[in-house]
Amino acid sequence: MVTPKKNIIIIDDHPLFREGLKTIIKRNSTYEVAGEAGTGRQGLQLAKTLKPDLALVDMSLPDQSGIELTRDILKISPETRILIVSMHSKIDYIVKAFQAGAVGYVIKESAADMLLDGMDHVLKGDYFMDTSVSREVVKKLAGLPAKETVASGSDYDALTSREQEVMALLAEGLSVNQVSDKLFISPKTVENHRSNIMRKLGLHSTFELIRYAAKLGLIDIDLWKE
Repeated sequence: MVTPKKNIIIIDDHPLFREGLKTIIKRNSTYEVAGEAGTGRQGLQLAKTLKPDLALVDMSLPDQSGIELTRDILKISPETRILIVSMHSKIDYIVKAFQAGAVGYVIKESAADMLLDGMDHVLKGDYFMDTSVSREVVKKLAGLPAKETVASGSDYDALTSREQEVMALLAEGLSVNQVSDKLFISPKTVENHRSNIMRKLGLHSTFELIRYAAKLGLIDIDLWKE
């Protein structure tokens, strides 16, 4: 049985850079570039029509930011994974991209070396950050004040011992499959624990979970993803 290829769309206003990305993507025969666009409006239409597995999105587009486009794409195609490929390495940009729903971030100058690795990670359900900025991003997230729900130590104490164990591993940057292997439980069970953890703590994303764990001192940010 032939495994269907993963459909990729590229949204970047520089034609030469899009060609470079396509050349890199062709190294992996399981990926296929299904379409490309040079503006946010065109990219959104592509996403609506193709419902791609992955969208590679530039942070700076002529008509809107990649952060806004990320939100727009996820509204019409929530299953699409968003990997930002940008020249911007400013931590605030990266944090906002993840808060908007992106699951990966690669700096353009790193694309030749990191793009395929990043695509592999996010298409497997993991998060990916360019290694040159990953620790700083987590530090920034840990230092941000909670916007809505402020989780407390008592909330954490309400978790079962297994939920606390799963939470610690997720906060350390392990994927669902890695947690599954480490604890000898199924990925579905890990997902169920994760859902219960997020509900009990009033969290809405993996990065909120990392921030929460860092505030309680459950993880050492300086060792995260080293």
